[in-house]
Amino acid sequence: MLHTPHTPAARTPAGRRRARGPRRCRAAALLASAVSVSLVAASAPAVPLGVGDRLFPHLGNPGYDVASYDLSFTYSGKNSEPLRAVTTIDARTTARLDRINLDFAHGEVGAVEVDGEPATFTSAGEDLVITPGKPLPAGERTRITVRHTSDPASPKGREGGWVRTADGLALANQADAAHLVFPCNDHPSDKALFTIRVTAPDGHTAVANGLAAGVERTSGSATWTYRTRHPMATELAQVSIGRSTVLRRTGPHGLPLRDVVPIRHRAAAEPWAARTPAHISWMESKIGRYPLETYGLLVADAPLGFALETQTLSLFGTGLFTEPAYQEWYVESIMVHELAHQWFGDSVSPRTWSDLWLNEGHATWYEALYAEEKAGKSLRERMKDAYAASDSWRAVGGPPAAPKVPDTGGKTGIFRQNVYEGAALVLYALRQEIGRPAFERLERAWVTRHRDGTASTADFVRLASEIAGRDLDGFLRAWLYGGKTPPMPGHPDWKPTAADRVTTAESAGE
Repeated sequence: MLHTPHTPAARTPAGRRRARGPRRCRAAALLASAVSVSLVAASAPAVPLGVGDRLFPHLGNPGYDVASYDLSFTYSGKNSEPLRAVTTIDARTTARLDRINLDFAHGEVGAVEVDGEPATFTSAGEDLVITPGKPLPAGERTRITVRHTSDPASPKGREGGWVRTADGLALANQADAAHLVFPCNDHPSDKALFTIRVTAPDGHTAVANGLAAGVERTSGSATWTYRTRHPMATELAQVSIGRSTVLRRTGPHGLPLRDVVPIRHRAAAEPWAARTPAHISWMESKIGRYPLETYGLLVADAPLGFALETQTLSLFGTGLFTEPAYQEWYVESIMVHELAHQWFGDSVSPRTWSDLWLNEGHATWYEALYAEEKAGKSLRERMKDAYAASDSWRAVGGPPAAPKVPDTGGKTGIFRQNVYEGAALVLYALRQEIGRPAFERLERAWVTRHRDGTASTADFVRLASEIAGRDLDGFLRAWLYGGKTPPMPGHPDWKPTAADRVTTAESAGE
């Protein structure tokens, strides 16, 4: 995600930011090892669980691996009213389960079924705790169906989930807010396929992640269905409901593109959306084929102040495309930032939230590289400025690969400059250390090897060492985990400054 500046004159903003199979199961197992997976007996008090993430310890749940979500939402036409919803989860148990914990914290649950049979349920913290009629053995498929409401009103002290727009709703779940919208295993280590159905009154258009799978019209309403072809983390789910039009075009290699724009802003947004095929071609020239089934822009009629890389359908506020003071190169670099996330963060997802720098650092890197190649904005000078501020960023937010724990309810607390410009600076240092050809091979190998999966900082260090032909653990450890910024290879004259260059706007982003 990328937070846009509050004034058009601001400097270029820093970026905000396998399918089911052995790799994803191992990732879930590694995280689950940090907590007790010996699930408590059904007679014991219900308690919230988690997969042991250092930054969000109660996100996710041990004991199962989600294969797919089927989400159905019914929208009344008023974005102040809760939506009626049904969430169906197909999962495989990885431990014997007397209870099933789902992350869900902002809606009313009417009924729950497990494998077609009614189940009892209660809440504990931000978990929905389900007790099936009989324990579920390890290694078995199970289906959980929850009938619930999904409330667009933001809970007190929380950020994210549904975003109210002038004409409807959109989603902004990063990092820990998907479970404010639907019951789920809300951690990026457990990716799954999604089917999303949305029913809305006539005059509205609904769009979601993935490809359209049909629309059924009845008297006074329509139901749209979308399906993903690649696994997706819950934080990347997107549902747009509004008085919108869908613009369709074809990208490189026949890639279907669709952009969702408010009808009243079509004239302003369409020329920008038309640049997406060229942006994709540029990214493909750097790191290879686009990794997902479709792409497009979702332009929400709201003053968002950020952009977000929801999978296959990146979210932007109308202001980015309607504010005349924004320069052309600036708007395009933000568009490229979110596009780059489709490789870095969406296709290759962070195994833990401490690996966020791999998303945001890379998106910021390609944002900056695009600005250099297309608008003459020097990457070297941008990195020199980042180096000067890096010690300040580390002091405020922690090293790039070890962000400080966010305040309760403050999901944006981990999205600071240390994981944007600070992480891009790490990539610049690595390119300086191993040379441009090896660095470019590393980038292509990274998105190919971990496509549709999750990956960690340790995975990146190992692959960098493999590509470079030497051990880079010590070099990258200092850059990723050090409290102070190491010397920059090739630039012994670069010095950090003691001046505090961390602004309020830099302390949050996605």
